Amino acid sequence: MTWDQMQELMGPATQETFQMVGVSTAVTVLLGLPLGVLLVLTDKGGLLANQVVNKAVGFVVNLARSVPFIILMIALISFTRWLVGTSIGWQAATVPLTIGAIPFFARLVETSVREVDRGLVEAVQSMGGSTWTIVRKTLLPEALPGIVASVTTTVITLISYSAMAGTVGGGGLGTLAVNYGYQRFETAFMWVIVAELVIIVTAVQLIGDLAVGRLTHRGRTGGRTRLTGRTATTPDKDAVAS
Repeated sequence: MTWDQMQELMGPATQETFQMVGVSTAVTVLLGLPLGVLLVLTDKGGLLANQVVNKAVGFVVNLARSVPFIILMIALISFTRWLVGTSIGWQAATVPLTIGAIPFFARLVETSVREVDRGLVEAVQSMGGSTWTIVRKTLLPEALPGIVASVTTTVITLISYSAMAGTVGGGGLGTLAVNYGYQRFETAFMWVIVAELVIIVTAVQLIGDLAVGRLTHRGRTGGRTRLTGRTATTPDKDAVAS
């Protein structure tokens, strides 16, 4: 296979990979973020401590995480066909990708939120801050670097899963690798696809690390400002109330 032929095939496949990973990431963050926060809030000693809810949500999350992705894709074929009207192509692949990534991301968010200084939460509580205020103005802002790092890890995992989805006609670079690199013994084409995936993953990791570094530096600078300011030792009650 010539280089021109490879390029003609890889352009649309790369676009499909970006589409399925992009859609899956957006839905995963939208649903996984509140799920991760809920696991922290309902845990023992949490702001909304409820062991029944916490155990139930935790069980569902652990159950979903324990299913290998290739099995999850096959098990969800009927549901995928019902939801998007087809079981092949990048649109269909986004369904198992999202369902597989949500519990994974939720656990990462849970870990990041748990690392927030308990003293900050108690300070906002002491001034009458509601649970929503604490989540919005303390937990999420303080955990933001960790959450961004979690998004980065999730995106990289989704890229890996998207390549795996090619084994069942999920589209994207994974399908090219199976159809040409494996079934037609185009070994060179296979390695070109592998190299492209490595470049994409490396770029995502570098961007994620850069974002986390900036957020961490900004948080430390803000923390020093609060500690050195005259009104820093006490949070603004009006700000908490709002």
